[in-house]
Amino acid sequence: MNCFLGIDLGTSYFKAGIFDENGSLLGLGRHAVGKRFPVFREEKASPATRDAVGCELPVAVFWDTLQCCVSGAVRHAGISPREVSALSYSSQANSFILLDEADHPLTPFILWPDERAVEDSDTLGAFSSRAGFLEKTGLGVPPDRQSMIAKIEWFQEKKPSLWEKVKSIMTISDYLAFILTGERVSDVSTASMTGLLDVPANRWWPDATECYRVQREQLSTPLRTGSRVGNLTAKGAKLIGLSAGTLLFSGGLDHHMVAIGAGIPKMNGLSESTGTVLACVRYRQGYAPRTGVNTAPGLEENYFFEMAFDDNGAVALEWYRENHARGKTFEELLQEARTVPIGCDGLFARPRANRFKALQGFDPVQKGHREGHFVRAILESTAASLLELVTTLDKERQAGTIVPSGGGAKSSLWLQIKANLLNRPFWVPASGELACKGAALSCTVGLSLYGSFDEAMEKQTSFCKRVFPRPVEVEKYKEWYLSYRAKTNSTLREGHADYN
Repeated sequence: MNCFLGIDLGTSYFKAGIFDENGSLLGLGRHAVGKRFPVFREEKASPATRDAVGCELPVAVFWDTLQCCVSGAVRHAGISPREVSALSYSSQANSFILLDEADHPLTPFILWPDERAVEDSDTLGAFSSRAGFLEKTGLGVPPDRQSMIAKIEWFQEKKPSLWEKVKSIMTISDYLAFILTGERVSDVSTASMTGLLDVPANRWWPDATECYRVQREQLSTPLRTGSRVGNLTAKGAKLIGLSAGTLLFSGGLDHHMVAIGAGIPKMNGLSESTGTVLACVRYRQGYAPRTGVNTAPGLEENYFFEMAFDDNGAVALEWYRENHARGKTFEELLQEARTVPIGCDGLFARPRANRFKALQGFDPVQKGHREGHFVRAILESTAASLLELVTTLDKERQAGTIVPSGGGAKSSLWLQIKANLLNRPFWVPASGELACKGAALSCTVGLSLYGSFDEAMEKQTSFCKRVFPRPVEVEKYKEWYLSYRAKTNSTLREGHADYN
């Protein structure tokens, strides 16, 4: 039996999924990512704001976590590592590592939430504002202090002696491919988020690398998602518990791989992921970069992914449980939220309520508000942010379906709130691990088990449930949303929400 491994290099968890050639999940391994949060400021940050400081992952922890996931998936699937024919990955963006002349790490992985570059960069601001930046990079949301290039500039200025030793700059997935196979390759999907890639040309942009004092030789060669990278070396195979000679295919940015796993390039729809970050992806033919949207190379020539992001994701829900509802599970809190009416008896959660002190992210807090009110208010706030992302990507409402993923897809209440607020159907995929599935699917195409990505997605895409808007609740949410926008000063990036 041919088995395929999809690795999801997530921010909070690494996952590894074993799939068969029909896209059925045979085994899953999952492990929390042991990040550390060094402080680069004089005042030590509180736990609630620690992601505003450093965010690192030691290399040894990276490999231990990944091996734990892979071995768990293999064990769960009941197969031998030799039965894994190929693997690929789903990558976080703007997480990177610096290597020296001998390819030894000079740093741990610097993960994207790292905000050591606290000062606004004149270089970053000026370059992203120049004529042609949007057309070249596709980044309608300009890079900020969480971007790789902002932190590269930090190393150049704050750690010049270390920077002088840098031979290679690799994203987290570049490094994975390099250590497993010895090949210095990147994928255009993940690379597109750095601001260094010429997206129409699928190559590094000389103007950008010159501006940020990065040598072309320091960067890996970008490949299209699904390209053959090479075979696992004996050393690489041992690190993750597979067999030497196993094929590696290039993967892509996590939200791209989710969209592939959901079959979005084949269908007229959108994918949304409610996790650490709230993200929405649409697939289109033709390159048309625009403000507010990031555009990146797709699976074939002249096809592109469009992405919109918001950081009002599921983090607020986790924060509320940890700080204000200790001892209760998410399931218990969601069950309490079911008993609360639309609008939470007047309680609103501001976007990113977790960034406020205590319960100041909620308004107006009244004596009768219970835990269920606060939880449902967070669910409604996140759904409102999703409405704004979807409106940005699909103002004309051409996409007929939304496919959910991430932790938010596991809650039927949250899905119903989203369906009602957006007035669109949500099709729940049979496989909940879409990032892993998208990576594994690319392997089946790479090995020519299918003639194309379209054929593979048509065969492997299936849904277990459809959540439709409820007309009465849709009308109630129309009124609620107007009040929510007035209360939170929420604004759409383009136009207004269309409920018709």
